[in-house]
Amino acid sequence: MQVDRHSLARELIRALRGDRSQVQLSRRLGFSTNAVYSWESGRRWPSASRFFFVAQRVGIDVVDALGRFYPTPPDWLQQEPATPSWVLSFLQELRGTVPIGVLAERMGRSRFTVSRWLSGRSEPRLPDLLALVDVASLRLLDFVSCFVPPDSLPTTRRAWRRLQAARELAWGSPWAQVVLLGLELADYAALPAHDDAWLAQRLDLPEEEVSEALRRLRAAGQIRRVGSHLRPAEILSVDLRRAGAIALKRHWTEVAARRLQHDDTMASYNVFTVSEPVLEQIRELQRAHYRAVRALVGSAPRADRVVLMNLQLVALDRP
Repeated sequence: MQVDRHSLARELIRALRGDRSQVQLSRRLGFSTNAVYSWESGRRWPSASRFFFVAQRVGIDVVDALGRFYPTPPDWLQQEPATPSWVLSFLQELRGTVPIGVLAERMGRSRFTVSRWLSGRSEPRLPDLLALVDVASLRLLDFVSCFVPPDSLPTTRRAWRRLQAARELAWGSPWAQVVLLGLELADYAALPAHDDAWLAQRLDLPEEEVSEALRRLRAAGQIRRVGSHLRPAEILSVDLRRAGAIALKRHWTEVAARRLQHDDTMASYNVFTVSEPVLEQIRELQRAHYRAVRALVGSAPRADRVVLMNLQLVALDRP
């Protein structure tokens, strides 16, 4: 997400301060100097653990807040919060299996610096924490929403409203997301002009489905015309984990089943017995695989194909 992370860091601290003065909050945090002023002015920055500590001191349950960032809160979340070891667990969870060099390149920081963060030898300051969340998860706005309403911050207000509109569209018209991705394809960019029929053929969809999706995308402000082509207004990572998500998951599972006959479809299965501890390890492997794929997709230099990745791990018995 394109956002000035230094501005966002200042706005986050200001929002957490609320009606307190900078001096009052500084004293509440145990500082003899006006540290909050230095943070809000951008002269200095709190470390990651200090940021979570600030959130705690102003009344936020950071365990519950950050738990909303995950579909299944990880075990480490229940440890003593806002400590260096807790932050290290969070950073390692964010990283997953993504190589340190990839994260460093996407953040514009040195591999040495990122390695120190991920080994616990130092902590990122707040702007770097926001950058790491952004490049590793593609869900910076969701992270911000754990602590303050993103539409209350000047830096994130517009992007948050667009993200919410994108979520509503994804629920109401799942194929719109696919059509939107089709506009990113290199082959589409090579066309002399936009063509609904070309998109329909490429995506194996009825042309009327493509036309209706484009209408909804225009209405939601997610596409714009640039010359003779349509372009995404901004590429958003739309997380849809909320009550009722099963309906959308069912939709894409059914799509995957219908398209199994395609030559370039990769599918495999294995039915087995396993112990409960090993089953949990397999679940974690699936989560790590999904995070790694998301990070790899985010760093891809160009788009040649539109892909559905569908992962299921299903317990067939009912203990």
